[in-house]
Amino acid sequence: MKNPPVEALQYASAMGNLLVLYTQVDQFIMEVCAERISCAPGQSARLGLAKQVGDESHHVRIQQEWLEQFDVSASPLIDEPTLEHFRAHFRGLNWIDFLTDLYLVIEALGSQAVEQIVPLADPGTRESLRIPLQDELDHVAFGMRELKMALAGLDEVQRSYIIEHIPERIEHLVTMLQQLDLPIRDWFEQVGADYPEVCSRLGQRRQELFAELVA
Repeated sequence: MKNPPVEALQYASAMGNLLVLYTQVDQFIMEVCAERISCAPGQSARLGLAKQVGDESHHVRIQQEWLEQFDVSASPLIDEPTLEHFRAHFRGLNWIDFLTDLYLVIEALGSQAVEQIVPLADPGTRESLRIPLQDELDHVAFGMRELKMALAGLDEVQRSYIIEHIPERIEHLVTMLQQLDLPIRDWFEQVGADYPEVCSRLGQRRQELFAELVA
């Protein structure tokens, strides 16, 4: 039996790593949402977070089952001290900053990045991502809705100040994520993605969300 071509091996390794990372992020989101439920402001916020905890748990199970079939190592790519650093970051945020960091960055930009590889993925991987990506549209909509409500409850000076500094918050968290020092670009390119185009699309997504927020 012939060995698989190098391109196929690279694809399997890179896609496996991207799926492991995606699963770790979903696990992380599940944990920070669960911690926030008790202090979320209002029943709709608490119910929305509780629903997301259930959704993310489902996503993690789907991805773990697929990773077993995909036959790649499911070893975590983000170590526990780093995860705890990010947990501490989210624990220390007020409600508006929590919504900004989680939904405008982790959820919106993360899911947008994953969407870029779906057309390039094998059928099994595409199917494993179908439900998670559908749910994440609802999660981002929930986060944006709560963020708009929270901002609407402020006086004009506070609201203007926070909105003015949201791009800085986004950039700060993106920088924190980049410091994970994972070969993300290599993985995207090895599954066939145009990485500059991926980055361009993420930039467009950031602009779209910010425009929606201030409309």
